[in-house]
Order: sequence, then structure tokens, then C-alpha cells
Amino acid sequence: MNTVSRELLSQRILNMEESATIKMAQLARDLSGKGHDVISLSLGEPDFDTPAHIKKAAVEALEAGYTKYTPVPGLVELREAISNKFKQQNGLDYGVNQIVVSNGAKQSIANIALSLLNEGDEVIVLAPFWVSYKAIIEMAGGVAVILKSGIEEDYKVAPEAIEAAITDKTKFIIFSSPCNPTGSVYTREELKGIADVVARHEDLYIVSDEIYEHITFSGKHVSIGAMEGVKDRTITVNGFSKGFAMTGWRLGYIGAPLWLAKACAKIQGQFTSGATAFGQKAATEALKGDMTPTQNMKKAFLERRDLVRNLLLEIPGMKVNNPQGAFYIFPDISAFFGTSYGEYKINNAVDFCEYLLHEVHVAVVPGSAFGADNCFRISYAASNEHLIEAARRIKEALVKLT
Repeated sequence: MNTVSRELLSQRILNMEESATIKMAQLARDLSGKGHDVISLSLGEPDFDTPAHIKKAAVEALEAGYTKYTPVPGLVELREAISNKFKQQNGLDYGVNQIVVSNGAKQSIANIALSLLNEGDEVIVLAPFWVSYKAIIEMAGGVAVILKSGIEEDYKVAPEAIEAAITDKTKFIIFSSPCNPTGSVYTREELKGIADVVARHEDLYIVSDEIYEHITFSGKHVSIGAMEGVKDRTITVNGFSKGFAMTGWRLGYIGAPLWLAKACAKIQGQFTSGATAFGQKAATEALKGDMTPTQNMKKAFLERRDLVRNLLLEIPGMKVNNPQGAFYIFPDISAFFGTSYGEYKINNAVDFCEYLLHEVHVAVVPGSAFGADNCFRISYAASNEHLIEAARRIKEALVKLT
């Protein structure tokens, strides 16, 4: 970018970090375009196709004329289906008017931040965290207060640390469970500890990102918003990308206090208006229809978790967590810092991931993008064949380091 073009851009965009997952995926595509056999394990995207009955519902909706604008917060029938889903599966009591459907859960989170944050307001972010939380908070004028945790704590932040970080500027706490990037899942008791902290602070809210709800390996998913003391102070974020393999459909949603749901709809009305009409019809079918494909995906992801974890444990120096959900594994690679091979010197996670990409053509994402400088993220949303070969290449590259 030349000097003139930089001067024309806003400070907002100049200060904004590029999504590390998207950046690494593009680097992988660039290398692949040059003829290299690249295995990309960087994007958080199920490798399964959208289930047939959901696609069929979209086709039928198109043929029935669902090609026009929808109400900004979403079709009533979809919001009714979401409301029923919340009640039946999560113990959450959000009425139809408390639900806003957006163009992906990422937009849902942006709507929340833009609706709640004034310049200088603080948001407590439990780390490791999904890459876009910090960028969205800062874009809305807020300050991200990062609370870190390591592999020894199963990448979970204790309630005492949250309590100590709360100030009179704190507006909300945000986290995901199951977690992207770690795959960790907060237990009911751990969520209760967080809820108890929030309940003691008036006007403090929780943003609970539950997009990986259907990919939980350790029992039934637990929603923090169902707990006493925070029922009216929790915004639950969810969507269709992960559990239904609908990433390209761009459909997310929130359940929120009525006043905040109205604010989010107001924001969305000035940016994008409603999500696609036929996509919302398909999403309604996803919630009401056969869940067998989702259950089969979860089984496949669990098998892949065990496969990848066992292969990584064979590599000396690699500390490997045991994810209880999502489709990521988040090893601690600090043992490799200070090593080198040829022209490559590994001083941090970025160096580590660039080394793997260029030396053995495996694309993964540095943990620094997720608030964890000692780690890197593998997405195991790929075939067993690719995962086995990727692990072989990673081992090959790491044994060269001295």
C-alpha cells in the first residue's frame, strides 16, 4: 500500500488487524496456486456438505417466491423455531421479539458491540478467544481486557480472575463454549461460577457464543443464560454454520433482552437489513428437521479428534490438550521456541506456523491471533487421509529443529 492510499484510509481500518485464519488460508491458496501440495487446516469450516433436506427446503423456498426482503430481525417462522429451540434444548426463555437473525454470528456479535459500547468501555474477553472478538470490540470503540489461561488450566479462566478484572467501565464478558480455538468446554459448575460473579455486578452482561453447541463430546451442552441471576443479563449467540455445515449460508442469531434485541435490529437495519429469505426458510427446516446428519458429523469429529491428538502426542516437545467440543486442537509449542533449521528461526508461534507452511506445506494458525502466544490451532475439519498426512509432515518438520 503506497503512502497516498494509506492517508486516505480511516484510522479505524489502519488499526484493525487482519483475520489470522483468513490470512493463513489465503497464503495456503497462494502456495497451492504455485503448484505446491498444501494441506490447509486453518479455516473453521466443516468439510461436510449441507444436509440434503436443508438444501431442498431452500430450493422449495426459491420456487415459492422467497426472493424478497424479509423483516430485519428475521422471518417470524424462523424466530419462532429459534425461540422453541432455546426453550426445549437450552432452558432459555427468549420470546420471538427477543431474537434477531443476522448474516452470520459474526454480524450478531458486531451488532451487540455497536449497540452496547461507548468509547473507552471495557469488555472482558476470556482467552484463548475467537480471533474476531477483539477486532469487533475495538471497532465499536471498546477496550478488550484479555484474561489469559494456559493448557494447564484446560484453557479456562477462573471466576476469581474475572472478578478481579471488573471495573466501573466493564460492559460485558464474552467467551465461547465449546471454545474456538481450544475445543475446551466449560462445565456446568464452571459456568455457575462465572454466573455468580456477574450476578453480583449490576449492569454487567454476558455474551455467550454457543455456535459449536452441537459439537460437544462431554455430555449435554449447557447454556449459561439458563442460570439464576443472569437470565436477564445474558445474550446468547448461535447460528447454523458449524452444527449444520452451513458456513456459506451466512446465518446467525441472538436471543437477548428485548431492549437490546431492538437495538441490534436497528443497527442491522442500517447495515445489511435481513438475511436472505430462502436461506431463512432453509434454517427453519434445519431446526425442525432431521438431526441425524448433525449427529453423524459430531461422531466423525470425535473420531478425528482422537486421531489427531494421538498423532501429535507422538511428537517430542508437543503439549496437546484434549478438546471436549468443536473441531480444533490447540497444542502448546513453547518447547520449540529458540530452535532453528537452516534459515528458519522459531522465536514464536508465527515463526512456527510459517515454518510449517513453507517447509512442509501445512497451513495452521498461530495462537497469538487467539490471545495465546505459545500455541497454534489445527482445524481437524478435514479427511482422515489429510489429517494423517499433515501430522506426518508436521513431525518431519519438527524433528529437524535444533
